[in-house]
Order: sequence, then structure tokens, then C-alpha cells
Amino acid sequence: MTSNPVPAPFVKPSDDELRQRLTPGQYRVTQQEGTERAFTGEYWDHTEPGIYVDVVSGEPLFSSLDKYDAGCGWPSFTRPIPSAVLTENTDYKIGYARTEVRSGLADSHLGHVFPDGPQEHGGLRYCINSAALRFVPLSELEAQGYAEYSRLFQK
Repeated sequence: MTSNPVPAPFVKPSDDELRQRLTPGQYRVTQQEGTERAFTGEYWDHTEPGIYVDVVSGEPLFSSLDKYDAGCGWPSFTRPIPSAVLTENTDYKIGYARTEVRSGLADSHLGHVFPDGPQEHGGLRYCINSAALRFVPLSELEAQGYAEYSRLFQK
């Protein structure tokens, strides 16, 4: 028996399973490209050290080290975790072009990326819906299967 088993490939749950597993807000955001109201999401002003993962797949997406207060009312990050695979699409849902951000494994709608982030950190602002995320505290990374991400917090 190996001490480091290879995880099974992610298979996205059926729509019925997602409706049962996710809250209505999580489903609306991740599966129907919804947006939660500013300053209402669980993580918009959250500052605890840890990582944020896709609420659908558990895929690691963002680190608290890259989170900052953009004043917009949504969790904002300067970049994804280096191993994260995000897809970007142009959407015109509000009358002008924006760059939508989706998770790589579950294809969950996460939010949008804008070119108005801190210049000293690359100039991008990943504006992400709290409902698309699940927070894993630094102290629980190993217990929840994310031990490799604790290296992000080592100086």
C-alpha cells in the first residue's frame, strides 16, 4: 500500500447532484454564471491564512497570501495559486466586454479578472464570488488533503 495514493480523476457531478450538494447561491453562481451582491459573501473581508478551493471540485485556486482589499465587496486576489488551472472567456452580459474566470476541473464560474489590480503584483484583480469558494485554513491543510500547499506559507 502506498502512502501517497494518486487521487481518482475528478468527474463533475450531475446537475441533480450539484443541486443537492450546493446551496442555492453556490449553484446559481457556479453553474448559472450568477454574481452575489457586493459585501454580502462569506469571504469578501476574510483574512485568515489558508487557501481557497473550488466549492464544486475542491481544486485549489487562490491563497490568502495573494488576497487583498480592493474595496469592491468581493474577495480579490492578485493571482491564482501557481498550480491552478483557470480558463478565461470574454462575456458581454452587462453590455461591455469582461474576462470571466472559470475553474479548470469543474468548469465552475468563479468571477472575473480585471486589469486594475496592484501594479507591484502584476496589475490583475481576480474578483471572485465567495459562493464559488470553500476556505481551507492553514492549520487544516494537511488534514483536508492539501498538505503540499503549506509550502506557500513558509518563509
